[in-house]
Amino acid sequence: MTLKSILLAALLASTALPALAQTPLPQDPLDDRSVRRVERMEKVVRELRSIVFQGRDTGKPVVVQPAETEAQILTLGERITDLEQTLQKVNGQNEVLTHDLDQARRDSTEQKGRAEALEARLAALEAKLTTMETAAVQVAAETPAPPAPPADPAVAFKQARQFLLDGDYANAEAAFSAYVANYPDTPRTPEARYWLGETLFVREAYGDAAGAYLGAVRGWPQSSWAPDATLKLSRSLVALKKPADACKTLD
Repeated sequence: MTLKSILLAALLASTALPALAQTPLPQDPLDDRSVRRVERMEKVVRELRSIVFQGRDTGKPVVVQPAETEAQILTLGERITDLEQTLQKVNGQNEVLTHDLDQARRDSTEQKGRAEALEARLAALEAKLTTMETAAVQVAAETPAPPAPPADPAVAFKQARQFLLDGDYANAEAAFSAYVANYPDTPRTPEARYWLGETLFVREAYGDAAGAYLGAVRGWPQSSWAPDATLKLSRSLVALKKPADACKTLD
């Protein structure tokens, strides 16, 4: 080696030493984070070994459940419980609705039955009314019209008296009323009023009877029927709840 080569090598060495001094040393591959990870793994291994040994000693299978799975199971259990409660409420509401629907159907059936019964009763009443109206029309058609009053007052009076003797008070009333209206001034008009009152009194038409008796006794006729007419007038007034007026007629 020449002197030049030796000097060059020395120069390079002198320049390289400071550079080597400034270059940092490589770090330890097991830094703090790696150490903590290793410690956690060792802890897990120890726990697994303990579980395995415990299963071997007890003879029961080893079941390892992560904490997240258990929490999910609890959540699912709560949801199932909520669903069961909701289903119970829905079932209860369905039972109430079913009961209400059945009751509404029964009420509708009862109302329909009552409506049908009412319609049947109305139909029966309408049929009865129709029958009665038909019968009334037939009776009216079959009933003869009252005979016309005779032109002779004596004949008219005799005819009216005959109706009375036969007990035909309706025709007797009509005949005596016609006599009084047609012959107001004959000697027998007061007596006709008396007999008219009799036809009304026996049928308890006391108001009209009192008017007929009063017309008969006006002027105090001297006849055999006058006292009875006065008495019947008083009795008619009593029936009309006029006792004071009844007493005056007897004074």
